[in-house]
Amino acid sequence: MSTTLAQSYQLSPFLEESPGVSVCVFGFMGPLWFFLSCLLVVTGAASLPPGKELEPELSPVYFDVHHGHGSLSPDAGESAVSFLDVLAHDENRIRVLTRRIAHSKGRKSAPAARNSTRGLVGPQAVSTPVSSGLSIGSGNYYVKVGLGSPAKYYSLILDTGSSLSWLQCEPCIISCHAQVDPIFNPSASKTYKTLSCSTSQCLNLKEATLNEPLCESQTGKCIYTASYGDSSFSIGYLSQDFLSLSPSESFPNFIYGCGQDNEGLFGRSAGIIGLARQKLSLLSQLSPRYGYAFYYCLPTATSSSSGGGYLAIGKASVSASAYKFTPMITNPSVQSLYFLRLVGITISGKAIGVSAGAYNVPTIIDSGTVITRLPDSVYAALKQAFVKVISAKYSQAASYSILDTCFKGRAKGLSVPQIRMVFQGGADLALNSLNILVDVDGGRTCLAFTGGSRIAIIGNHQQQTFSIAYDVSNSRIGFAAGGCR
Repeated sequence: MSTTLAQSYQLSPFLEESPGVSVCVFGFMGPLWFFLSCLLVVTGAASLPPGKELEPELSPVYFDVHHGHGSLSPDAGESAVSFLDVLAHDENRIRVLTRRIAHSKGRKSAPAARNSTRGLVGPQAVSTPVSSGLSIGSGNYYVKVGLGSPAKYYSLILDTGSSLSWLQCEPCIISCHAQVDPIFNPSASKTYKTLSCSTSQCLNLKEATLNEPLCESQTGKCIYTASYGDSSFSIGYLSQDFLSLSPSESFPNFIYGCGQDNEGLFGRSAGIIGLARQKLSLLSQLSPRYGYAFYYCLPTATSSSSGGGYLAIGKASVSASAYKFTPMITNPSVQSLYFLRLVGITISGKAIGVSAGAYNVPTIIDSGTVITRLPDSVYAALKQAFVKVISAKYSQAASYSILDTCFKGRAKGLSVPQIRMVFQGGADLALNSLNILVDVDGGRTCLAFTGGSRIAIIGNHQQQTFSIAYDVSNSRIGFAAGGCR
């Protein structure tokens, strides 16, 4: 690999597509580059319109999904990121998402990649297990996917808010953070190649990362910059290689980022898998083969010890009768994110005391945000109603970071009323104590909601154990209880 990777770049103040579960999604800190690489891709998929299948849809391909703090983590025995760090990352992510949604109007496609003369020195659906990311230093979820020929497997954060997938690559010309897997070595893959600045994929980087591509003047290689708003980033070569989804499912010409400068709060993951609605995402690259849809179940940290979580790419089974669907809303300014409409919240079947108009803010569902954010008036009403119901039984405790509604005890031992989040069309999430509360230390648990944001975000803590279906081709999002295996 060339040692003249461009250094004269400018980082967008906006999130790449949003940092991201174990599978992305971290709040990142560091100089300048952020890269996601082990994504699923199909030959020519990057140039196809989303949802335009070239061949009959296969059955979904499945991946195991793991929680970052689950016992199946590659380094579960080592100290993981603190929950305070998880919440700090969450806040950084929310700020970036908010700015991105508020200020993205009028963004134009990227022109041809700019030259840089300065260099850096130095028919079945595919499914995979999903795990919590806390075990690899993230508050999110990760999957294992293979890259290269022969295939090597890497732990990548699952992120519905990111488009470009990337992973760290040798020789790490500038910087690579510590990861649980060996760093990917492009020279050891018989099928690896970098993409030139003249390719359509390079020109699509601006839409995928919100940063213009750069062109290495000596080699003509395309350079991506993925930045996440909190000084975390990945910079490297736009590349393609063989992607292995499972021992029996693999795809050539997968487009991803091969990161040479990766700095920030990525935990010990190898990178990120992007599942947003953009043509360079893993989902879009696989859609001609499997259909433009995916679904997952995010396990709790405890359930990760016995598996249970999964990610499935493909339309098959998304129409299952178990799902209750709500319309997937497309925001013309931020078309890659998954918007939906929250219309009400009940506690023990009784609506909290706010007007219908209080819910009328941009609302997304996001695998990379941990704690659900609500408009201030909605959160205040939820907090008041929740405390009124349970304060007679349990003693309140001091606030913890952004969580200001806390109680003595642990979530598993507290009996709390059901909270039901209701969406347009009647779909809902009927939350139990493990979705409602989050343990923050040995003797304290807190309400896993907060306010203070101009947008609403359905976080991954509330999604745990539900099967969540993203049927993009039919513009709908579905929820089914008891989703994990």
